[in-house]
Amino acid sequence: INAQTELALRYNDISPLENHHCSIAFRILEDPECNIFRNLPTSTFRKIREGIIRCILATDMARHNEIVNQFREIVPYFDSTNKAHINLLSMVLIKVADISNEARPMDVAEPWLDCLLAEFFQQSDTEKLEGLPVTPFMDRDKITKPSSQCSFIGLVLLPLFEVLGSFFPDLEKLRLNLRMIPDLWE
Repeated sequence: INAQTELALRYNDISPLENHHCSIAFRILEDPECNIFRNLPTSTFRKIREGIIRCILATDMARHNEIVNQFREIVPYFDSTNKAHINLLSMVLIKVADISNEARPMDVAEPWLDCLLAEFFQQSDTEKLEGLPVTPFMDRDKITKPSSQCSFIGLVLLPLFEVLGSFFPDLEKLRLNLRMIPDLWE
C-alpha cells in the first residue's frame, strides 16, 4: 500500500492482495471448464460467492485482531443458527488454515517460513529503496528467523488458537504444542 502499487490503487488501499485473490478466483470460475458452481441456482451461487469473498478478505492480517476479538466475544453464547456467528467462525477457521504453518512439524514449517521471510525481506528492501517507511517485522536488518517466529507465535498464533480452543476444546493439544515451539527457536 505504501508503495502505491497497481493493486493498491485498483483496490483503493483496502486489502489489495486479498481483493486480487478474490477477483482472480472468480475470473477462473468464469471458464466453463473450471466453473464448479455452474449448475447452481443464481441465489445459491451468490451466497457461496459472498462466503468465499468474506473468508478470503478475512486473511488480511490488518483485520486479524478485530476478527479474533469479535470471535472471543461470541464464543460464550455462540448460536449455530445465527448467520453472523457462523460467518465469524468461518473467518476464524480460514485464518487458522492460512497462518498456522508454525503448528506443523519443523521439517514442514521451516521451508515455508524461509519463503515467507524472503518475501518479507524483498518488500522491506523495496521500501528502503523507495524511501518509504519500512515494515518493522519485515526488515532483514532487525529480525532473525527465531525472533520472528517467537513474536509471531506469541502475538498472533497463540491468541488465535486460544480463542478457537475455547470453542473446540479438542484443539487444546495443538495450543500446547504451539507453546513449546518458541523453545525450539531459542
